[in-house]
Amino acid sequence: MEDPARIDASSLIGRQGPLSRDEAKLLLDHGADLLARGEFAAAFQAYVRVYGFDDPDVTAAAMLGAGQARYRMDDEASAVAIWEKILELPETPSTYYAWREVAAARVRDGDLQGAIAAYREADRRAPPGDKAEIANRLGWLAKETGNVRASRRYFARGRGAVMPYVTYTILAVTVIVSLTAEFSAEGRQIVELLGLFKPAVAEGELWRLWTVTLVHAGILHLGFNMYALWIAGPLVELIYGPVKMVVLYLVAAAAGSIASFAFSTGEGNAFSVGASGAIFGLFGVLFVASRLHMPVLDRQGRAILGQIGMLIAINLIFGFVAFVAIDNFAHLGGLAAGLLLGVVFTPSSKVDTLASRWQPGTDRPVHRRFLGSLAATVLALVTLIGGMAIGLVIGFNAWS
Repeated sequence: MEDPARIDASSLIGRQGPLSRDEAKLLLDHGADLLARGEFAAAFQAYVRVYGFDDPDVTAAAMLGAGQARYRMDDEASAVAIWEKILELPETPSTYYAWREVAAARVRDGDLQGAIAAYREADRRAPPGDKAEIANRLGWLAKETGNVRASRRYFARGRGAVMPYVTYTILAVTVIVSLTAEFSAEGRQIVELLGLFKPAVAEGELWRLWTVTLVHAGILHLGFNMYALWIAGPLVELIYGPVKMVVLYLVAAAAGSIASFAFSTGEGNAFSVGASGAIFGLFGVLFVASRLHMPVLDRQGRAILGQIGMLIAINLIFGFVAFVAIDNFAHLGGLAAGLLLGVVFTPSSKVDTLASRWQPGTDRPVHRRFLGSLAATVLALVTLIGGMAIGLVIGFNAWS
């Protein structure tokens, strides 16, 4: 008897007759490999060959893969029909994933009630690690359909995945330090210690590149910046997760400060305060995310993301026409860093994105798209690091 491990999987596709279990498993593995390489039509043929196997678990797995292949071939109707066929089989490990695919398809079709029903079925079968994610999706769907009570209940179940703790912590610390500096007897000393005093930076006090975000030029300045952080921060944290949110905020803050250090020269520009550079960086990250990664968000998130370009333009214009001293180079530096960081960082695995799926009209194999995104990531990272390094050199020369 021939060793199944030595059988050419492609030869099984055209062969007539029943498959052995080893042959069926070989075809499933072959189909998965073809999917990963972007050969969707061939993957579909491999999966279809397994249809009708006498074990429902194997047949369902083949149908799940076949649906994924059809979806990536821009044939969503056929994909959904295949996934729905899985639901007619006895319960299998693939049933949960089929319900999730059907639910996502109903969301894209605008059938929110149908999506809720499908996600509820998925929730019944979900592993513990997926429960919070599904609860949050049900929460957004319930909110979209006007069922506020159900929305609160679902969000309560998935609360750990949506609370923007990092943003609220940054906001709270900034408000406390800024208000202390504004109203305490030692306020002037606090501002002088934490602000971006450029001659001091040139002497090696690089920590000022970040502490500058903690002090502001009055209540109005603080209020504007904290309102912007309250709008943008939770959305960045939702899309990228808390750890990346910290990194994005700190890098954008440093980039804004370095741009100010390098280009806002002259005696009148020796000192500046505020978190504007970091916040413009968050705006830049969201602008790129909305166009490159296309995260799937609720109505409020989509509204903010859709207006982010306008918010950037309005704030930049205001900075250049305002009759008050505004550090526009810090804004531009933070924004530039945010745009580059949006290319470098991908959204959290807990967030659905349209870019994570095969894009209709794109016939490039997966590995080519990956190499393209890798090249863009490397270029953006080199540009960011190189730009910040050059800015530091210029600043040291200007202020030494």
